[in-house]
Amino acid sequence: MAMWIQAQQLQGDALHQMQALYGQHFPIEVRHYLAQWIESQLWDSVELDNPAEETKAKRLLDNLVAELQKKAQVQGGEDGFLLKIKLGHYASQLKSTYDRCPLELVRCIKHILQSEQRLVQEATNASSGSGGQAMDTLSQRHQQINQAFEELRLATQETENELRKLQQSQEYFIIQYQENMRIQAQLSSLSSLPPTERTQRETTLQSKRATVEAWLAREASTLQKYRLDLAEQHQKTLGLLRKQQTVILDEELIQWKRRQQLAGNGGPNEGGLDVLQSWCEKLADLIWQNRQQIRRCEHLTQQLPLPGPMVELLSKLNADITDIISALVTSTFIIEKQPPQVLKTQTKFAATVRLLVGGKLNVHMNPPQVKAVIVSEQQAKALLKNESTHSESSGEILNNNCVMEYHQATGTLSAHFRNMSLKRIKRSDRRGAESVTEEKFTVLFESQFSIGGNELVFHVKTLSLPVVVIVHGSQDNNATATVLWDNAFAEPGRVPFIVPEKVLWPQLCEALDMKYKAEMHSGRGLSDDNLVFLAQKAFSSSSNNSEDYRNMTISWAQFNRESLPGRNFTFWQWFDGVVELMKKHLKPHWNDGAILGFVNKQQAQDMLMSKPNGTFLLRFSDSEIGGITIAWFFYVGERLVWNLLPYTTKDFSIRSLADRISDLNHLLYLYPDRPKDEVFAKYYTPPLSKAVDGYVKPQIKQVFWMSLLSLLHSGMLSIHEDALTLFSTDRLRCCPVRADGMLDPDGDFDLEDTMDVARHVEELLRHLHLETLTPAKPTGLQPGQVGHSGRSASHFVIQVSL
Repeated sequence: MAMWIQAQQLQGDALHQMQALYGQHFPIEVRHYLAQWIESQLWDSVELDNPAEETKAKRLLDNLVAELQKKAQVQGGEDGFLLKIKLGHYASQLKSTYDRCPLELVRCIKHILQSEQRLVQEATNASSGSGGQAMDTLSQRHQQINQAFEELRLATQETENELRKLQQSQEYFIIQYQENMRIQAQLSSLSSLPPTERTQRETTLQSKRATVEAWLAREASTLQKYRLDLAEQHQKTLGLLRKQQTVILDEELIQWKRRQQLAGNGGPNEGGLDVLQSWCEKLADLIWQNRQQIRRCEHLTQQLPLPGPMVELLSKLNADITDIISALVTSTFIIEKQPPQVLKTQTKFAATVRLLVGGKLNVHMNPPQVKAVIVSEQQAKALLKNESTHSESSGEILNNNCVMEYHQATGTLSAHFRNMSLKRIKRSDRRGAESVTEEKFTVLFESQFSIGGNELVFHVKTLSLPVVVIVHGSQDNNATATVLWDNAFAEPGRVPFIVPEKVLWPQLCEALDMKYKAEMHSGRGLSDDNLVFLAQKAFSSSSNNSEDYRNMTISWAQFNRESLPGRNFTFWQWFDGVVELMKKHLKPHWNDGAILGFVNKQQAQDMLMSKPNGTFLLRFSDSEIGGITIAWFFYVGERLVWNLLPYTTKDFSIRSLADRISDLNHLLYLYPDRPKDEVFAKYYTPPLSKAVDGYVKPQIKQVFWMSLLSLLHSGMLSIHEDALTLFSTDRLRCCPVRADGMLDPDGDFDLEDTMDVARHVEELLRHLHLETLTPAKPTGLQPGQVGHSGRSASHFVIQVSL
């Protein structure tokens, strides 16, 4: 409802644009009386290219019709009677129009709502002046384009008026010319008259002929000047058309394609295609009007040939206008929805191509067919250089032909490829260290159609963004790296598919941040500290100053070809593992600010050492792809920071992070000082309250074991001070007794950290001749409370006799 209220406040051209959205396909009265209901529906949840969504669309249609009928029934009074009839008629009309194609109704309403939102946003920015510099610049650019269109409209109208004047003048000239011919014929017939009468009439006719011929001479000169002036005006108009077309095709459309490419890396939705289409349609309309005017000029010239350069001028104008419209048509054959850039063989995929001027040029009157083929990088180069006249293929795509359909509600002409599948791929010879996941292909879409009654025939082609073909899911990670690098650093107008081998570190940071924010679906991306951590990892550096990395370059090899020092994975593989883990399991916690993540082990220790007992933080594992670990401070006789074995996707598919943290009672405060329940309690799994079908469902809980040393320090286990043992911070080593009764420090008896307490005690009894086992002094842990061992606390003193 709020959007409709704002839309009603639009003025001028914006109001006309809004009104133009409605018609027989969707009456504006329906929008008005069902505004609140329409804006409350989840139109965006319907995938227009998925036939399986038709049931959902049909339900929306039925609900819309029901709402209209309900609204009609409550109308009363004299005015209400007419409205009741009208709304009932609209309900029947919408039902009959969209009952067989409910997805078209959804497409129509989505288009209307998006257009209204854009118009309201533009009007708000223009009036408030507080939309930010970027929006101000956008509004100014759009205003300049619209002003240029107004100039072109006026220029075209002026040449149309001049052409009509020329036509009228020429028609009158022809009439006078015919009059002159009639006088000449009369003079020729005077020979049969008597001399006296012949002389009298001859004098009159010759005088009249002289007058007419003088007028014809003057008028011929005037007509020639009119023609030359009109040709000059057309030259100026064509110059303005070229300039406007350059702005729209070489700037606005290229920027849209760039935004579409960045969207592949997680950039904002490209948007603005409907605005581009409206501009291209205005161009097409103006170009076609001027072309028709030039052709009428040619017809007038042929009808009344006059000496002068008009034939050559008009021939040149005709060629120029044809070039302009050819450039417009071929450039506006675009890919609205790109195929997936990581393309797996034997897997269904979709794409949509659109002709932005198709509706305006009535191409849909004879719907063209579009064909899709996959080509290699070398074949793409040859196509762009016009070295190849026919489309060679590097593979076989099933269901690769589709007819373009005209959608009246949105005025778009497009072809939706819904069920394509790459059956096979033919790879080229690789260079050097290049892997199959670095080889780029592209999907070529091509079509042929005519306009103006077969007057002009066009063969149009467009290439998709580069795609990397894989045959197994294990290749997805490296293929994604190739795509991300290409999307981020490709230059407009490049030779397919050249990208720089090295880029500045801040450029890569921007790409990584864009990817990360998109996967997290929030504005919380990578902070400066996060980026410093990533730089340290990428460059194997220890500097904490972001300025030190600002002018450094990172190569493709450093990004995803060479393994990190001491690891068997690359920088990208590590980063992508983090993204996948966060996206699948930890997104809410990142958005809550609960995960620091990009912190190394030493940094975690420095941060925790000064904090209260039980303070912990979450950081990404350095040693494992897609792993996250808990680092926590726990005082056990000395100040120690512990690091839990990293969790991975497999672990979180068993038990969530929040529940795991809940299980560990010794974790008390999330760094720096937030009580853990305050942060994680809303994500805990509720406890089971009752049995189901007579069965109590078992519940998984997390425990872990600490070394015997930590138990000793914590007071949970005590050994008599006469016992001679050697300790280390992460492992207890007990020395076995030799035959002579002395301890053997070179013995190889080790107690592993993962050994449970019972085994520790059993081994000590066997090797150290333990005599008695007595309760220890209280440690502050009550029986049944989970300690570091993850078991109920049992307190022992082990008295040792050597």
